[in-house]
Amino acid sequence: MILVDQAIWNYKGRRWAHLVSDSSFDELHIFAESLGLTRSMFQDDHYDIHHDLRQKAITLGAHAVDFRVLARALKEAGLRRR
Repeated sequence: MILVDQAIWNYKGRRWAHLVSDSSFDELHIFAESLGLTRSMFQDDHYDIHHDLRQKAITLGAHAVDFRVLARALKEAGLRRR
């Protein structure tokens, strides 16, 4: 399942969220590609996406969750990287 947290991190005048998968990086990369993201935008275990793109991700099926839920899902799946 693809998860996206709240867009609460401010950077360069925009609010950003994290996009992750709770099962595999392959699933995440395929979903990210459908949003127009490139593999070079992948950051160890997630993609950063701005608020507007977050809305599109949700429309395409990403589940909106609290950042704590997102972090726990990554850890439980063994996909959390520091």
